[in-house]
Amino acid sequence: MINQHKSSTKEHIKLEYQAILDLIPYGSTVLDLGCGGGELLSLLVEKKGAEGRGIEINEQAIYKCVSRGLSVSHQDIDAGLSEYGDKSFDYVILNQSLQQVINLGLVLGESMRVGRKVIVGFPNFAYYKARLQIFISGKTPVTPSLPYMWYDTPNLHFLSISDFIEYCREKNLNIEKTVFLDKNRRVRLFPNLFAQVGIFLLSNRGASQK
Repeated sequence: MINQHKSSTKEHIKLEYQAILDLIPYGSTVLDLGCGGGELLSLLVEKKGAEGRGIEINEQAIYKCVSRGLSVSHQDIDAGLSEYGDKSFDYVILNQSLQQVINLGLVLGESMRVGRKVIVGFPNFAYYKARLQIFISGKTPVTPSLPYMWYDTPNLHFLSISDFIEYCREKNLNIEKTVFLDKNRRVRLFPNLFAQVGIFLLSNRGASQK
């Protein structure tokens, strides 16, 4: 698996990041929620000419963002995004952060308000290797996309790809595009079983599809 901390100047870009880059047109305005050390955000600025801003709660991660020259706010996204107006950004990104928030509904709702489109990426708890670990060992699974022990995980919500599709249907959110990944390849068939990561491009019903 490609090291996610490799410099964006390298030609090898983590597949998960490349999938998100491919969803965002050049020159877009982007807000990355839970941006970590800024790996993805710096790629968006460098490769896609994005006008990017991040929000992160971890101070050490913010220092890394600053060292990359990124504009990042120290903020808890569980508190909402009241300082941003409706449709302030072309894209809001919740990559590997939605499953870690306390109030998932609030965070996703605010993201849909602030962004014209929202990109959500999360580890698939129904991945077949995770299922096998539960079945064989009877213990909480540890996989490349769910690398933490049960007592040391930042994840609060353990959801599957099918769970999220159903959630979007219930909340009347439009799924424009999906990308499903397993290690270094895309998954086309039975993603709820064979994909480690699901990436969704969302918009509100009735929103422009441009």
